[in-house]
Amino acid sequence: MPPASAAALTLDHDAALQACARGERFALRMLYEHEGRWLLGVVRRIVRDDALAEDVLQDAFLQVWQRAATFDAALGSGRGWIYTVVRHQALRAVRGGRGVETVAVDPEDLAGLSDRLQSATAPDGDDRGLDTAGLERCLDRLEERPRACVVHAYVDGYTHEQIATRLGSPIGSVKSWIRRSLLALRECLSPC
Repeated sequence: MPPASAAALTLDHDAALQACARGERFALRMLYEHEGRWLLGVVRRIVRDDALAEDVLQDAFLQVWQRAATFDAALGSGRGWIYTVVRHQALRAVRGGRGVETVAVDPEDLAGLSDRLQSATAPDGDDRGLDTAGLERCLDRLEERPRACVVHAYVDGYTHEQIATRLGSPIGSVKSWIRRSLLALRECLSPC
């Protein structure tokens, strides 16, 4: 997966969401054009069915349109909010009766993971992109179980409960590993 285009990096997601909240359809189209293929990849990794993934993405963009007014820039970036809406829509589809499979992480997964981790690891108001090589280097520094938790949560779309079951670990440990790992990734990825 190539890095996001310059146009996607310069898109003001917050302003586009505000325009959606005002009923300006061009803003939703612009968000879809800039993020649709990346978001489809996120959904595909979670639902494991191409046709279902397209339906889920359509439903998710409908949710973005309908709930745009609930977006609060003080709580995080617009891009992160959109990815969260899409991810939750995909998880709802999976919980509706479809299973999720484990997959190995490859560099293409890491390209999308950097965008999803941005809102979790970047300081408030910091909207700079993360580089895939740097993310891979930082993930390699994590211990095996915490790294697996982060990958399962952000690449595979697993819930904390699903991760705990897969790893045979208490859910409290899984939550702690994810929280500490995100803090470690944030520190590792910071330019200072």
